[in-house]
Amino acid sequence: MRRAVIDRRTKETRIAIRLGLEGKGRYNIRTGIRFLDHMLELFARHGAFDLRIEADGDLDVDQHHTVEDLGIALGEAVSKAIGTRRGINRAGYFVMPMDETLAVAAVDLGGRPHAVVDLKFRVARVGDLQTELVHDFFDGFALGARANVHVKVLYGRSSHHHVEAAFKAFARALRVACAKDKQLARMLPSTKGLL
Repeated sequence: MRRAVIDRRTKETRIAIRLGLEGKGRYNIRTGIRFLDHMLELFARHGAFDLRIEADGDLDVDQHHTVEDLGIALGEAVSKAIGTRRGINRAGYFVMPMDETLAVAAVDLGGRPHAVVDLKFRVARVGDLQTELVHDFFDGFALGARANVHVKVLYGRSSHHHVEAAFKAFARALRVACAKDKQLARMLPSTKGLL
């Protein structure tokens, strides 16, 4: 199994992550932000990743440092777990319906970090999570994983469903991008010879 352990420590956050790419969707997640825990649990289950996260951030100041650093650390874990990137699909996408909401996510593990996140929230919080920080999580992930990440909610009424459908679509898109492709075998999925 491709695995990674990340221990990220700053003056603002301490984050420990254990990730197994070929997992069973098992998780144990504590970030101090319960709704974010729930989204990362969905990420693990829908991506079929085994994921353990312990995060301690300066939540007395704001959620921003914790959410962004979690994105960065999770991206670093994915990058470390996939290693040289030889033989992977490299890119994946998924369209996720959730009741009245429809979200799409696309991921390219091509080595260039960039995120485009199009989520239009009508509320400042979903549960205890500041909704504007969802964008920062995906930005951080793109940076840490050296990936292109595109997430868009096409329509829907519930802000809760917007966030949840986005995380589920992202997990399933990443699952495809990380997967080994027998036809590619040990080939690097790039004509440049470098990712």
